[in-house]
Amino acid sequence: MSVLRIGKDNFDIVEKSDKPVLLDFYADWCGPCRMVGPIVEEIAEENPEYLVCKINVDKEPELAGEFGVFSIPTLVVMKGGEVVKKAAGAKPKAAILALIEG
Repeated sequence: MSVLRIGKDNFDIVEKSDKPVLLDFYADWCGPCRMVGPIVEEIAEENPEYLVCKINVDKEPELAGEFGVFSIPTLVVMKGGEVVKKAAGAKPKAAILALIEG
């Protein structure tokens, strides 16, 4: 499954998901975000059991604020509509998977 682009208009997909959700808060100009982006894409393709989403903080500042995103990239894991984990900064693939699975 590919990465979904999420905004306020389609955020209900995230809230209603019965799968664990990985939210990648990013910006196009952010170097570390560009490093994490391909890893997030890989995780989405290799793990259809997860809903993997990207949220552009420049286009969706309200969502970034609701999740307390102060630095990017920030990865948020949700299960059952609730935030269960949150991590800021670039992470390797194994660490991102551990975040989701943990």
